[in-house]
Amino acid sequence: MSGTEGTIRYVTLRADTLMGMFRRLPEPLRTRALSALASSTAEHGGDSARRYVQNEAGDTSSLLAKVEQTAAELGWGTWRFGARSATRLALEVVDSPFAAGHGASGDPVCAPIRGMLEAVAGIVLAGACEAQELQCRACGAATCRFEAKLRREP
Repeated sequence: MSGTEGTIRYVTLRADTLMGMFRRLPEPLRTRALSALASSTAEHGGDSARRYVQNEAGDTSSLLAKVEQTAAELGWGTWRFGARSATRLALEVVDSPFAAGHGASGDPVCAPIRGMLEAVAGIVLAGACEAQELQCRACGAATCRFEAKLRREP
């Protein structure tokens, strides 16, 4: 199954197929590959989020609700944005397909969600952000929790 949205192509892929590839990589390659996936998601998912904001005449107020809705439609679990300040944005994800597809892990594995949060937070907080997965279902947590923060200038 696949689909398109304008010129953007989507591919439906089993989560265990994708995440099984990462599970099979030895360290430190696994960590580097997951980091690359997060960065790619931030870039390309961020393009989609920015396009949505442009279509809404620059209004970011509905972006978080749209991302929650779209994540569920795409099978990325149930997203709930939480605490938000001028410099931080929290996210909780119930039933992450990435954690489920990977299986038990000693380290968080939901890199695509981390990347998408980084992109969305950058738009909402109006600056470059860095996201972290604070807890992961693959590590035994009940849900996956993330936090994005504005990057500090060097």
